[in-house]
Amino acid sequence: MNSGKLPIGIQTFRKIREEGCYYVDKTTYIRRLVDEGTHYFLSRPRRFGKSLFLDTIKELFEGNEALFTGLDIHSQWDWSVRHPVLRLSFGGGNFKEPGFLEANFMEKLAAAEREAQVPSEYATAPGRFAALISALHRQAGRPVVVLVDEYDKPILDALEAPDIARANREFLRGVYSVIKDCDAHVRFTFLTGVSKFSKVSLFSGLNNLTDITLEPEYSAVCGYTEHDLDGVFAPELEGLDRDEIRRWYNGYNWLGEEKVYNPFDILLLFRRREFAAHWFETGSPAFLVETLFKRGVSPLELDGMASTSDLLSAFDVDDMATEALLFQTGYLTIQERSNIGGQTLFRLGYPNQEVRQSLNESLLRQLVGRSSRQGINSIRLYELLTVNDFAGLKSLFHAFYASIPHQWYTNNDIATFEGYYAAVFYSYFAGLGLDIVVEDSSSHGRLDMAVQFNSNVYLFEFKVVELAPKGGAMAQLQAKDYADKYRRSGQPIHLVAVEFSKESRNIVAFEVEAA
Repeated sequence: MNSGKLPIGIQTFRKIREEGCYYVDKTTYIRRLVDEGTHYFLSRPRRFGKSLFLDTIKELFEGNEALFTGLDIHSQWDWSVRHPVLRLSFGGGNFKEPGFLEANFMEKLAAAEREAQVPSEYATAPGRFAALISALHRQAGRPVVVLVDEYDKPILDALEAPDIARANREFLRGVYSVIKDCDAHVRFTFLTGVSKFSKVSLFSGLNNLTDITLEPEYSAVCGYTEHDLDGVFAPELEGLDRDEIRRWYNGYNWLGEEKVYNPFDILLLFRRREFAAHWFETGSPAFLVETLFKRGVSPLELDGMASTSDLLSAFDVDDMATEALLFQTGYLTIQERSNIGGQTLFRLGYPNQEVRQSLNESLLRQLVGRSSRQGINSIRLYELLTVNDFAGLKSLFHAFYASIPHQWYTNNDIATFEGYYAAVFYSYFAGLGLDIVVEDSSSHGRLDMAVQFNSNVYLFEFKVVELAPKGGAMAQLQAKDYADKYRRSGQPIHLVAVEFSKESRNIVAFEVEAA
């Protein structure tokens, strides 16, 4: 099989095809969309190939047949029919600046008018937009294809300035309502973005959109499947551990039969030949991390978070459900779906090793209020755990808690001191990429944290001495016999009882026993 060029950062379908890049054929999805409806919406995290998918639709409706030779749709498309395409993208610009969105949109319309040689006669953005769609229809004799990329970015960029975000939302609501009003002039519509704003807040004027975000048959419309890696990218897999690729990057789920990979991660892996947080490092989760801590959400709560289907779509400037924020930005994905009393319930979790490890590193920086020694402490933790130096582990964490500024204990929003101390512990281990289960349930009760590493099992119980008798953590580990479910592995099991004091703001007991 011949190798191709890795299309890293390329969002132009023509460039990918003409330069001999690897291409995962998504045209079967386009054929189905065109056959089944007219107006569509899709939400996916950043760097998932949404822009490339839109550009593929553009080239298809413009009738550029040569680009589709050998693809699924080639023999099923009428290449004699061409439609005018109006593609808009809000990918660039300073949308935090008051009035910038309207000026930017007017510039986009002006550019489209110049290209089509259509005169501008309207002062308002909605009026001008509607007139352009109508004129393109008359000019070409065929209805218009309207494609909007990053439809939500003007709002998301301004979330830290709520008044501007709300103003941007209201402006976009007026703009998007035009698409429905111009239905007679529109052949096909596709809007993409990271978030799914509620129809009431943003799409009240475009309530005929079909949302395919969680439709199982479109779960792999963006992203790579296992089949894609083994087929399209087979030449790049040599020398790479297939199981490690899966552990690091697979796991995104939108209710399809199989989970998918983030394309950006895979392409960077093939170029650099090393496992790293390629996708995570391209965007800052600062707003997300700050939001979690303002709401008192502990890192221990994230993996296994529950949500209803309504909550996953409850997203607006003034009402961003935590679950929706984490899911839509790609930091959590759907692990399990169930039906309880007629209501759909989703269990969310980290999609893969990259997100679990990297997000917890970011959360840890926020938890401790300083990051100067975080990397050094993480390396030391790994070294001590490798040789089961428990005395060293106690000293390391004691020194670490002692270095946290006093004011941080009074400013942090984690609900309890026990939860705060445990969150720091958890984030350190998760930041190392270790196999961790929190609040692990068994017939004996719920264990605070289980870690499996280097052919050893470590079972942790956390207590605050002002809230429980001293020695209570180890007593609970022994009485509940949490180790039962791990004995079948045949690995050494270590019971680790950690007790903290609110008064001293540190570890006051660190006991270890073999189970």
